[in-house]
Amino acid sequence: MTFSIAAICKKTNQLGVAVTTKVPAVGSLCPFVKAGVGAIATQSFVNPYIGINGLKYLEQGMTAQEVKELLIKEDPEPSIRQFTVVDKNGNTVAFTGEQCDGWFGDVVGDGFAIAGNMLVGEKTILETQRGFEENQTLPLADRLIKALEEGQAAGGDKRGRQSAAVLVYSSEDYPLVDLRVDEHEDPVSELRRIYEVAKRELFPFHGTLPTKANPKGKFDKETQKQIGILIDQ
Repeated sequence: MTFSIAAICKKTNQLGVAVTTKVPAVGSLCPFVKAGVGAIATQSFVNPYIGINGLKYLEQGMTAQEVKELLIKEDPEPSIRQFTVVDKNGNTVAFTGEQCDGWFGDVVGDGFAIAGNMLVGEKTILETQRGFEENQTLPLADRLIKALEEGQAAGGDKRGRQSAAVLVYSSEDYPLVDLRVDEHEDPVSELRRIYEVAKRELFPFHGTLPTKANPKGKFDKETQKQIGILIDQ
């Protein structure tokens, strides 16, 4: 039903997930990320507690591999699940149950894990990998979307297209990027369009927000003027 990529940027320590599928609102159930902890994508016959509990176990100090083994053990129907885990140290694992539907599979690499099921074929996964690996100079969110674009161009979900999402955390407890396309005829392209709008109109505003290091935020008039939100011109 889905293909996704979970990853870490080893330069910035940002963690994120990008995912697309032929059901509405994939961003509400599949991607789970926590700053300084890890990133998990849960799919196939999706079990959100894989993401919820997986992040909890990572935060307790378990490795990606240990979390994978525990999640499989805990799930009453692991044969129909599929998930990937990336921990804060860049360790990556993937699991695909033998009763997932259609073409299904996964691949793990340096700081990323990709999985898909009910796909046109293996090329979707391989092109998703290529799209991520060949764009290392881009910000993590940009790389994740690029990976989805390449996977979608290679065929994607055999049933069609409907929703997509990208979720990235940096050092704060709120997301750096949280964009969703809940229902669209070409969701990955729409996700790209929204991301480009956000780069101009949303992300500059993030620089003014309160942070752990600066609870007040950066809301002096000069900063407001630079990002075009100054009220008293």
